[in-house]
Amino acid sequence: METEKKVAWSELFFDLVLVFAVTQVSALLHHDHGWAGTGRAVIAFVPIYWVWVGNTVYSNTHDADRPLNRLGLFGAGLCGLMMALALPEAFGDRGLLFAGAYFCARLLLAALAHGGGRRPKLTPVTLSVLVSGPLLLAGGFLDGNARIALWALAAAVDLAAPRLTRRNMMRLAFDSGHLAERFGLFVMIALGESIVAVGAPVASAASLGAGTLAAVALAFVLVCSLWWVYFHLAAGAVRHGLETAAVRADVARQVLSYGHLSLIASIIAVAVGMAEAVAHPGERLPLGVTALLYGGCALYLATFGYTRWHLFRSWSLTRLVTAAATLALLPLAALLPSLGALLLLTAVVTALNLTELTLLRTRGERLEGPAPVA
Repeated sequence: METEKKVAWSELFFDLVLVFAVTQVSALLHHDHGWAGTGRAVIAFVPIYWVWVGNTVYSNTHDADRPLNRLGLFGAGLCGLMMALALPEAFGDRGLLFAGAYFCARLLLAALAHGGGRRPKLTPVTLSVLVSGPLLLAGGFLDGNARIALWALAAAVDLAAPRLTRRNMMRLAFDSGHLAERFGLFVMIALGESIVAVGAPVASAASLGAGTLAAVALAFVLVCSLWWVYFHLAAGAVRHGLETAAVRADVARQVLSYGHLSLIASIIAVAVGMAEAVAHPGERLPLGVTALLYGGCALYLATFGYTRWHLFRSWSLTRLVTAAATLALLPLAALLPSLGALLLLTAVVTALNLTELTLLRTRGERLEGPAPVA
């Protein structure tokens, strides 16, 4: 009987380093809630996420406990730390540091993957070394819109890479349980970091009013509800879908690489919205912040419609309907005090979880499993 691959301690350490970069993306978005700021945050997030994905896939298909592979993860972690340090001024004076750290991370992974005399193959890693990495470096020497344009092109190349290299990726022997657990852990860490983003400014405040404490409590309940949406049903479904897929590489690309990119990005947006709401519980949120809070939550829920379709060719109607309802409530939330907007959103996501629990009991179905959702 084949033993199940376990997550290595070095992988968990690598996650903790990379998640610091995720919090820095939140800080970047916190300072500019507009469309331009959101676009820059997405452009900066994609290479960070792709560094994590590349090393996670490598550790899935190789022994992460080998000393050389451990050192490779540590090296990638150092590159991620440099990217995080550069993020506050990535579109300013630290652009070259951000780009150089990304390029080094991909070169390091390429050396591990294609070392030992193995013939290099076209994979997302080699494509990043040949195309997206040089584009980021070139952008680091430029300023303003020229840098943004080159970095946006680099992000597009990284996003297209798994599809462009599908033939070679299909030859990889993925461990389904390990891969599903790794992506689930990243979601969990991102949710936990959203609590830190909310609580850290409050902890350093001179005084704590009742409104602030109530807002913190509501933010915590909202994060718990988002955790429940993923880990009560969907996490097991991802593993089941990987194990039963005819082509595991396709599920890994669509559900893990792309689907979880959307999930992590939406958690970042919600975290920024919650932090603003907690900071000013009695005031109305700016429309841009309300859009991050409600739009991020709607994207999070809608992503499960996308992942379920690619896993089982059926729709997660409960989550898609709730996502649409969340967007419909956005104009109302913009008129409410921050505390009221948080309360309304928390009630909506909690109602979704209660509804799905009720359906589970009455129908005896796993809503995120192979059975269709009515």
